[in-house]
Amino acid sequence: MAKVIESKKSCTVNPLKMSQPLGASYAYMGMNNCMPVMHGSQGCTGFGLVLLVRHFREAIPLQTTAMNEATTILGGMDNIEKAIVNIKKRANPDLIGICSTGLTETKGEDVAGDLKQIRAKHPELGDTQVVFVSTPDYSGAFQDGWANAVLAMINALVESVPVRVDKQINVLAGCYLTAGDIEELREIIEAFGLSAVVMPDISGSLDGHIPDDFSPSTIGGTTLAEVRSMGASVLTIAIGEQMRGCAEALQASTGVEYELFDRLTGLQANDKLLMTLSRISGRPVPLKYRRQRSQLLDAMLDGHFFFGGKKIAIGAEPDLLWATASWLAEMGCELTALVTTTRSPLLGELPADEVIIGDLEDLELRAKNCDLLITHSHGRQAAERLAMPFYRMGIPMFDRLGSAHQLSVGYRGTRGLIFEIGNLFLASGHENHPGSWPLPAAAKASDAAVAPIVELVD
Repeated sequence: MAKVIESKKSCTVNPLKMSQPLGASYAYMGMNNCMPVMHGSQGCTGFGLVLLVRHFREAIPLQTTAMNEATTILGGMDNIEKAIVNIKKRANPDLIGICSTGLTETKGEDVAGDLKQIRAKHPELGDTQVVFVSTPDYSGAFQDGWANAVLAMINALVESVPVRVDKQINVLAGCYLTAGDIEELREIIEAFGLSAVVMPDISGSLDGHIPDDFSPSTIGGTTLAEVRSMGASVLTIAIGEQMRGCAEALQASTGVEYELFDRLTGLQANDKLLMTLSRISGRPVPLKYRRQRSQLLDAMLDGHFFFGGKKIAIGAEPDLLWATASWLAEMGCELTALVTTTRSPLLGELPADEVIIGDLEDLELRAKNCDLLITHSHGRQAAERLAMPFYRMGIPMFDRLGSAHQLSVGYRGTRGLIFEIGNLFLASGHENHPGSWPLPAAAKASDAAVAPIVELVD
């Protein structure tokens, strides 16, 4: 059990946290033919736009209502109206996703009421859906904004369907999943003969492909038709604690039951996923995943010499922190310094003495005697000052290529993490003698624990 401590410093030094509006905008970008809009000043949107462009190295669709001093005082309905009408004329998206900022939240505008008046005034908006979510950037963090945006889209777009579509399941993807993670997850699901409605699906819109034609809105992602069909699925799989509220709302409105996976990194977590898919589909686990599981076990055995007893420092959003830290603890590492951005019920369950809700300065001060630092690219200077191996994980990652395709889920993704981080230890001279550390806890699976996977493929 970890003690959760909130930093009370007068100012943030080298921020770890990113804002709710940015998280909500990112969620909207996982929808097909969508235009995200930040209701605030041009600077708010410009900052988020630059951050995402540097991370993905792609054109990012993101608009603003361009609030100024006068409209902030008098009200921003005219700005919202002009933004929506202009976007409709120039981009004609299926969905316009609006998120508030600290500027408009402080003013206390009734955006939902404004949107009703705007729709009544402009019938030309037609079938274009407009979804608004409240995301003040002075509270919460990136994953809160993502979860709130997904919840708003579920409440506004999902329809209750009286019949079920056989073999269709929903996947509510947490914000820490990369495009590569979602592609891997979809491949696993389809191997069982199931089809997946993933929401939001950045693997279609932010996977780095070159489209045939230019579009000012998102290209790829979850379509409105797919969202409306989620009520017909036989099960919802929610990835990350942040998606629990969304899964509960979907179940309440459609009756579709859900199963939550707090992580998909590690042996036992993926065993649970494959057993769930086997139960839903009625099919045995495909042989290729039995082989991938065997490869992961071998990688854990090879890697435990280099992971055992290592002191780790991690700075990340709560769900990414949980997935990474829990897996490293299973590999025999010691979680020495953990820093996150916002509260989560998982934080107190981490196998560490304490978790700090703070910034990268808090992480650096606690990481002085660690063997590895894990956080996004803004932690690179801290790693240099500490002369410590550094593994980049999360958003933003602007000083390395291929961030959208970094893989950390499934047997294959977990195996890759063992090799990548193990090689960092090897390159820095952090090597233990074979046999000096016990096997990782997850590698000590008893015959009873392994049997279900084996029985399904024999």
